[in-house]
Amino acid sequence: MVSVMSVSDGVKWDKLSFASTLYLYPIIDTLLERAPSQMHDELRLGLQEALVNAAKHGNSLDPSKHISVQHAAIQGSYWWIVTDQGSGFELPDGGCNCPDKAGGEGIGDCGRGLFILYEIFDQVHWSSKGNEVHLCKRFSRWSQWLSWWQGLKPTPQVSIIR
Repeated sequence: MVSVMSVSDGVKWDKLSFASTLYLYPIIDTLLERAPSQMHDELRLGLQEALVNAAKHGNSLDPSKHISVQHAAIQGSYWWIVTDQGSGFELPDGGCNCPDKAGGEGIGDCGRGLFILYEIFDQVHWSSKGNEVHLCKRFSRWSQWLSWWQGLKPTPQVSIIR
């Protein structure tokens, strides 16, 4: 795994590059370092789906092909750009026909992994080639909720039973 940092337009972008693999736990841990811990479970699921799609469907699990992930915190949002070396894929006409949260009966033209991406992230944008996805999760809207939640955490109490 390689980690590189670059600065573009005043934004600090970190970059990871790794061979196609399904052993993603340490990679996802690195990608979540700056995200609030309360959101790790949800984001872990979303990033897992994006990386599995890149490794399995994009790179056909070919260890000679790499996946790169650029990530940055930008104005209350976290961005991840996942790129594989595959030939890409074509979204169905009109984008992903994922069911909305209210009525979601069937997944339709959208696979389970794509459905999860569109549910977890606030923005999902694909390159025209289809081998790169830009994922965004806004945290500024969560700051008030996180403060409230942290105030609810019980203070650990130690009891001695005799």
